[in-house]
Formats: sequence, structure tokens, C-alpha cells
Amino acid sequence: MDKQDFLEDCKSILGAEHVITDPDLMLSFVTDWRRRVVGRALAVVMPSTTSEVAHIVRLCNQYDVPLVPQGGNTGLVLGSIPDDTGRSIVLSMKRLNRIRHIDTVNNTMTVEAGCILDNIHSAATDADRLFPLSFASSGTAMIGGNLASNAGGTAVLRYGTARELCLGLEVVTAQGAIWNGLKSLRKDNTGYDLRDLFIGSEGTLGIITAAVLKLYPRPASRLTAFVAMDTPEDALRLLDIVQKHCGASLTAFELVSQYAMHLVTRHFPSLSPPLPPTYGQYALIEISDSKAEDQVVDTLETFLGLAIEEDIIKDAVIAQSLAQAKNMWQIRENISDAQGLEGRNIKHDIAIPVSSVHAFLKKTDALLEEAFPGCKIVAFGHLGDGSLHYNVGPPDGIPCSDFVTHAPEVNRIVYDTIQDFNGTISAEHGLGALKIHELERYKCATEIALMKTIKMALDPKNLMNPGKILMPEQAGCPQIPPVGSFFADSHSTG
Repeated sequence: MDKQDFLEDCKSILGAEHVITDPDLMLSFVTDWRRRVVGRALAVVMPSTTSEVAHIVRLCNQYDVPLVPQGGNTGLVLGSIPDDTGRSIVLSMKRLNRIRHIDTVNNTMTVEAGCILDNIHSAATDADRLFPLSFASSGTAMIGGNLASNAGGTAVLRYGTARELCLGLEVVTAQGAIWNGLKSLRKDNTGYDLRDLFIGSEGTLGIITAAVLKLYPRPASRLTAFVAMDTPEDALRLLDIVQKHCGASLTAFELVSQYAMHLVTRHFPSLSPPLPPTYGQYALIEISDSKAEDQVVDTLETFLGLAIEEDIIKDAVIAQSLAQAKNMWQIRENISDAQGLEGRNIKHDIAIPVSSVHAFLKKTDALLEEAFPGCKIVAFGHLGDGSLHYNVGPPDGIPCSDFVTHAPEVNRIVYDTIQDFNGTISAEHGLGALKIHELERYKCATEIALMKTIKMALDPKNLMNPGKILMPEQAGCPQIPPVGSFFADSHSTG
């Protein structure tokens, strides 16, 4: 490869100002969100149209240059940064940020991959509609990355993951061809579902450049409640009652442990705990409905009253204002940051069947306590769909830097127990490079062989985000150098 010829060709397509080679200017693009790992890149290229993306991909094929598609770089599994070989380019989607069309009759919005999620929310609101995908990084995260990782967020219980919120895609293939699949249809049974193949593929099969998203009517009322109970088992009993009374209007049901509450109130003293931090578990519940607010309040008070009568919950508070509701959500959304301020910890993004959550927590907590007496467990997340963040911090007196060296042993306990409950080691964040070594242990040979077949068919040169999801040798493409050792040595810490 003649590096300089390649870069000059990129500049002739994009303009020199959109091909960044200065290491200082590239730093934010090659550093992961948690600032654990810094990769190296040949350049950062910033196309502004799908045609320009296609031209760059064709150049990468011509010169055998690997590329790493990148949205807001908010991923948590090292999926959107290059390795340390310095051979790859980062293909930033920041300039593909147009909202192409809104159809309020069909309830769809066509957007480019670089659109920031909050801007999509605002455009939907301006059209008197709702786009429900939402999470803490929505002010930075881009929809292309959300789709590439099949992001979930807080409203999965009602609206589903990014996959369920997308009707069609525009994709640049690994060869630089453009597939225009921007159909806004709810039904299309004309062959293989290519859309679902690219969603969740983390940029390893092609580059999502645009998408047709589902919109929904804006709810007339939205109520938030914070509830205290003793155990996760009580939370599951409460979830059953809420679902019976609220049906599809139940939008979110989040679990917050007592220790998580302590961390947030200690590190974010401006946030007022909605209830005293003395109970074993808390649930954050959101209900949104087309009914008037007073009707929803009646429903909420009814099921909370039943839960108190059955001794399922110990206390509850309903937000009386938007400010109070926002405070409740900030308690939940600041848990990860609070634990980060407490010190480095070993993080897990998992899912188990909802019915098994209590049993999983009981068993895994006990196994970790036996192996690492006094370790601090922060379990929280989307109880309504069985997706949890299960983070493990050091016992008192053990430096965080020492404890995180035990990440392989901690991960094995957590992941093996997840396997026992027929769960998954990655519910939302994907595999990226961080969990790539776990694939063979937790996926059967047939499944890996099928994934390898798809990868080799669509990206035979292994230029698309190499070293993510599949190991280079699993992808069957040894000509691309193996992923840098810094990925292999990185633990799920933050």
C-alpha cells in the first residue's frame, strides 16, 4: 500500500480539510468512551454523503486499507475505535447528519447515520411525534451507531430495541456498492431480511448511512414513580401487578439497588433521593398513555395500593412535577458515573429471562462473595426486559487498580452463571473488541460457523471494522494483522 497515494485520493474526494492525519486532532476519534484504550489510525476521514462513503470504501478496497466506521464514539466495548497497528482509517459519520424526510401520516422519519439522537427527538417533537429510543448518551450518540449496535435504552419494555424501531436502511457494502433499502413499510416479505442482518453487526458487514425510523403519537400523559421494596423478587412481583393494570402503557421499569442509591447520593449530592436510601431495592416506573393524566394517576395509585396491601412494596412516591420526574431519572442515569467516581470496577452488560433475575442475582452475588469477600456489587437496569448492568467493585481496603486485575476471574463467574440461566453476556453494548475472546465459550460451533460464513460472503477481505465481533482467524481473513494486544489486555472496567 502506498499510504500517501491513498491519502491524496481521499483528499481528492472529500477535500483536504476532511481528511485528518494530525495525531493530536485524531486523538478523540481513536480514544474509547471510557478512556481506557487509545488506538492508532492512518487518518480520520469525514464524508458528507452516501456517495462519498461509497467512494472511500472503494478506495479502501483498492489499497487494502481497513476501516472503522464511527458515530458518536459512545460505545462501551471498543467497537468504534481502531486497533494499535495504525493501518486503519476511522470513517466518521459526523457530517452525514441530515433529516431527510418526516411522514406524519405513515409515522416515519428518514435520517442519516450521523444524526445525534437528541436531534432526532427534537425533530419528532416538532412534528408532534415521539421517537422513543433514549439513554444517557443521547446528546452525543448517533443513530447509525445505535443501529449498528442494536441499542436498547430505557423504553425497550414498550417499544423494543433499535431493531424494532427501524423499517429500512441505506447501506454501503464492503465493496463500495450502495444498497437503497429505505422502505417505510411495515410488511415486506420479498426475500432475506437484509435490514436485520446489518443492524447489530457493529459495522463489520457494511456501513449504515441512513435509516427509516418508526415514529409514535406523543403521549398525552407521562407519570413517574419511585418505589421501595426489600428484594429483587418483590420487584418481580410488582412488575407483574403493574403489567396487569397498565398493559402497553408501562414504558419503563428500572431496578436500582440500595448500594447504587448510596453511590449516587454520595457523589451527586445535588440529587435528592426520592425515598430514604434504607431499603434493599428500588424500582423506577414510568407510564405513558393517551389518556388524561388524572386517569393515569388513578391507575398508578390503584396498583401501588394493591402492592402495599400485599406487602410487596414498603413505600412509594409519584412525581408531582417534571422536575421531580427528572430528578428520579437522574438518580437512575447517574449510577454508572457515580460508581466510576468511586473507582474503577468490572462492568457487565447482561440479560437473563425476566423470571430468572432474582435467582441469578442471588446465585451470582453468593459466588462472588465467596471468591472475593466484601466485593461491592452494583446491580441496576431494565428489569422489565431482563437487561441489567452488573458491576463489581473492590472490597474495602483493596485498591481498585489491584482488584480490576481479577477481571478474568470475575467475568468467568458472572458469564458462566449467565449461561446457566440461558442468558447473554451482552444485552445492549455488543461484543466489539472487548468481548471478542468470549465468543467461542458462549456460542456454539454452528452459530460461529454461520457468522463466519456471512462475514466471508459480505466482506471477504475483512476490511470492515476488523477484529470486532469475530477474531481475524474466525473471519477467515489472515491477511489483516491481528488486533493489537491492547484490546486483548483490556478488561471490562471503567
